[in-house]
Amino acid sequence: MLQRLGPSHALVGPGDDAAVLAVHGGRVVATVDTLVHGPDFRLAWTTGGDLGWKAAAVNLADVAAMGARPTALLVALTMPEDTRLSFVRELADGLREACAALAPGTAVEGGDLTVSDTLTVAVTALGVLDAGTPPVLRSGARPGDVVALAGTLGLADAGLRVLFDRFRDGDGQPVAIARDALSRTDAAALAAQLRPTPPIALGPVAARAGATAMMDVSDGLALDGSRLAAASRVTVDLDPAALGDDPDRALAGGEDHGLLATFPPAAALPDGFRRIGTVRERAAAAVTVGGVAYTGRGGWDPYRDWDSARG
Repeated sequence: MLQRLGPSHALVGPGDDAAVLAVHGGRVVATVDTLVHGPDFRLAWTTGGDLGWKAAAVNLADVAAMGARPTALLVALTMPEDTRLSFVRELADGLREACAALAPGTAVEGGDLTVSDTLTVAVTALGVLDAGTPPVLRSGARPGDVVALAGTLGLADAGLRVLFDRFRDGDGQPVAIARDALSRTDAAALAAQLRPTPPIALGPVAARAGATAMMDVSDGLALDGSRLAAASRVTVDLDPAALGDDPDRALAGGEDHGLLATFPPAAALPDGFRRIGTVRERAAAAVTVGGVAYTGRGGWDPYRDWDSARG
């Protein structure tokens, strides 16, 4: 498919979390992500504010994963004709609130509106790289590097399971969340799913600290770790002790949007990152856990999980 689009003239083209484009006086980092009603969110579970927040957060995370600072969002909405104005206002509030909380100084600077049978939110995020700081790619990890993570593992997946297990009717259709009935643990998991808080500010921090590779963990640690391993031609060996009480969820649960990074062995990890493994010479398995090839769940696939949820 990428070959059909023609040759890339970007400094960093397709294959990383974002593209890096040369412009007069600097470099622009650009990425786009789309949230579609059905596979990506359900209105019975998601307020306009939650949707706006998440649409901003997932894009800001991709900019941060390149070691860049977000600067602007462009938002395109396709909405059914019966969409209420109050919902659109809430969505705009969510976008603004996420920018203010996660990437101060970033704002929605434009976009487009149109009508469709399916509610869709497409966000383009733009960012800049500090002078003298190269983008952090997926392909820079080297044997001996420390594997580190900023953010949570499996919490958003736990929130998704709360929704699927507790807030569907007898026909499997979603129903409104009874928030008063939620435990503190379940409420935290739902917040991670509906309003993720990626460590956006730590992207540039990691770049300045010498990160050799980095990416946003959106599809699960095992799957995204295998992508980093493939790009760098290495094996990522994860420490079982770093995976918490539910290793399967930590490895396969998606949508946490933490930052997975590798650092030289002697580098001091920046505050907010914790060591979770080591980069090894390339082996048959892209990801191992305690030296054993990972063969568990393949990671987060919204289409697969959505279909199974309907069943």
